[in-house]
Amino acid sequence: MSTTNYTSLPSGLVSDVASPDWLNKGDNAWQMTSAAMVGLQSVPGLVILYGSMVKKKWAVNSAFMALYAFAAVLLCWVLWAYEMSFGTKKVPFLGKPDAKGTAESYLLSRNELGGFIPTADYVFYQFAFAAITVILLGGSLLGRMNFYAWMMFVPLWTTLSYAVGAHTIWGKGFLTGRIIDYAGGYVIHLSSGVAGLTAAYWVGPRHREDRQHFPPNNIINMLGGAGFLWMGWTGFNGGAPLAASKITSLAVLNTHVCTATSILVWLSLDVAVYLKSSVVGAVQGMMTGLVCITPAAGIVDTWAAIIMGILSGLIPWYTMMVLHKKSAFLQKVDDTLGVFHTHAVAGLLGGLLSGLFAKPDLLAMFYNRDHPGPGFLYGVFNHKFNNGLRQMGFQVLGALFITVWNVVVTSLICIVISRIVPLRMDEDGLEIGDDAAHGEEAYALWGDGERQPIPLRFRMTPKMPSFCTRSVTNR
Repeated sequence: MSTTNYTSLPSGLVSDVASPDWLNKGDNAWQMTSAAMVGLQSVPGLVILYGSMVKKKWAVNSAFMALYAFAAVLLCWVLWAYEMSFGTKKVPFLGKPDAKGTAESYLLSRNELGGFIPTADYVFYQFAFAAITVILLGGSLLGRMNFYAWMMFVPLWTTLSYAVGAHTIWGKGFLTGRIIDYAGGYVIHLSSGVAGLTAAYWVGPRHREDRQHFPPNNIINMLGGAGFLWMGWTGFNGGAPLAASKITSLAVLNTHVCTATSILVWLSLDVAVYLKSSVVGAVQGMMTGLVCITPAAGIVDTWAAIIMGILSGLIPWYTMMVLHKKSAFLQKVDDTLGVFHTHAVAGLLGGLLSGLFAKPDLLAMFYNRDHPGPGFLYGVFNHKFNNGLRQMGFQVLGALFITVWNVVVTSLICIVISRIVPLRMDEDGLEIGDDAAHGEEAYALWGDGERQPIPLRFRMTPKMPSFCTRSVTNR
């Protein structure tokens, strides 16, 4: 029986209690870096983006919604939601709730879902995915949702909706191994876009004046937040293989190529139609490119990423700038930041294009032995038409499941919460903004919606849950 001669290895590569034989230090370092980059997309990325992209009087509330969600999802994730997503299958679309995400022996063991990394790496990486999904959804609700309703919504939606999508497609659910979703086109983006539009329907619209005039309060900061998102996507898509591998390198390159292409297409359409290049439009084009490439980043060629960038700049632009204005339903539902277009439309587009362009050898490298595919295009070229057609069918089935589940479950969550606290702030609060919601303002300048200079933190907030309300007198 042969044994490994560890004396010939550099001291930094010799295994010990903290670095067992199965641990790949390079992969471990990259996975922790990737997880941190995804986390930075939310905090501070989306905190800055939301706080800057909205009207001044909603800057604090919008940024705080993102910060709160990040913290709340983390506790839900380690206490029960991670196991519901990736643990023992309870039903075909959901795992058994468990607090194994807090157990040392489990967290320091080798990740059972792949890679030469500790489970703790994967728990945190997937948490960052879950958190950003809820925060992206919240972009549809900025500028009017009762913060106490949001505090209830986040853990409920993480548990009953996100965990279902993650388990079904990535975990051990009935579509696992059948859907091509490299890093979350369906699990993250389609679900956040559909759930955001659904929640926006139940919450109701912003104040009439806000719907008519809602300019960003700081475009420079908005670009800074967008930069965190764009560069953070290096870890978003680069971390999916759970290794510093060839697939990782291709995924990172494809991510940025598709995004740059999408921005240029969106800007070109803005200039051609409106005769001006919009900074907000560029950020939207950036987002649609990032979202569209996500389900395909490591399993398509770079020429396919360019085509996906062209389509992700074109189709969501059309749905947002043209179709939205013609649809009575989309006009009625107040999706504040257009999350339905930038995430649901772009995520669906990316998922379908993944089923078209997925390359067999790349699928084999990413999924190892049992992998979906091939993409329809390669199925035709390789005389496997039926296999390619079947894969497109699975992509459509996955999109339908995620869409229907999120519409139904998000609606039920909103209905239940509305029986406890109002989903929407009252009209007086909507007219005032941050001061009404939190008793704080982003800028030390009076105006832009505030009716009175007296901070409302010195008054009792009438829309708190009754069990949290305390009398405030003689202030």
